[in-house]
Amino acid sequence: MIVTRAPYRISFFGGGSDLESFFSQSPGAVLSTTINKFTYISSHYFFDTQKVRIKYSKTETHTSTDEIEHPIAREVLRKFKVKGAIEISSNGDVAAGSGLGSSSAFTVAMLLNMYVRLGRYLDKQQLAEEACDIEINRLAEPIGKQDQYASAYGGLNVIRFHTSGMTSVEPVHLDKQIYKDIQRRLLIFHTGLPRQTSSILSEQRDNMKVANKFDIMRRMVDLVWVARESLYEGELHRFGELLHLNWKLKRQLASKISNPEIDELYGRGLDAGAVGGKLLGAGGSGFLLFYCEPEHQGALRNVMAGCRELVYKFDYEGCKVVVVADEYWDHDPEVS
Repeated sequence: MIVTRAPYRISFFGGGSDLESFFSQSPGAVLSTTINKFTYISSHYFFDTQKVRIKYSKTETHTSTDEIEHPIAREVLRKFKVKGAIEISSNGDVAAGSGLGSSSAFTVAMLLNMYVRLGRYLDKQQLAEEACDIEINRLAEPIGKQDQYASAYGGLNVIRFHTSGMTSVEPVHLDKQIYKDIQRRLLIFHTGLPRQTSSILSEQRDNMKVANKFDIMRRMVDLVWVARESLYEGELHRFGELLHLNWKLKRQLASKISNPEIDELYGRGLDAGAVGGKLLGAGGSGFLLFYCEPEHQGALRNVMAGCRELVYKFDYEGCKVVVVADEYWDHDPEVS
């Protein structure tokens, strides 16, 4: 058996600038961190050499990868030309569609798993690029490139999207105490509302043709560098204020990024003492992130009592191999 894992991420600033409709015209950048919530992919020998079995929220068993309903699993297995004798299972620490980049974590973890199974090494840059190819090119999802790179690399980074199409990752190295203090001040709560990620991202992508929307996105990219500097300088309260400014800008990018329920929850958090925050992911629902000083966190938790808090720590490892069991070497999936 081979087990791999890839982390979820929190995107602080610049989300949306990773869409090609933006970075093909103006450089994009995202400030984000991964957290210790993961997607795990396990693969092992399946006794029926003519079949492939996939287990996630449902179980699929097929004689052809073309029959697989799970789009990412199907495309990854097609890429590796798997014909049978393999069972793949996925488990996630947080439900899919949470706004934490779980789909890309699945893609990264599954790609890594298949490369390990073939005894091949792939560096994190290549792994992220191949995950982007699966999701953006092969599946034509209206998404950007930040999640794949965040999950592959791990840690607190500025991810830059160059007009050439190249993506680069720049680690943000903080003083140990600053690192601990910023983590302590960022609280996450689940809204419990349904999400419409694809429609939101499609509208946001199309809105990059509108001059004022494009300018808003540029301002959000500018905040990446200001926010990074506030972290370097230990100006954490300023970081929270910038999150609030970023959220006000992001709400203008597409009509469904926020809604009355989200606005009410966010306002409730500010009234309780949070300095700023944002909705994680494309918008519409998922998790609300707040920056809140320790003395106000009790009040914040009280007013958000109807929303489950996500207890987490920052991750710094990125995707990794967890287990390679000895029996793996006795069987190989049929690949060509």
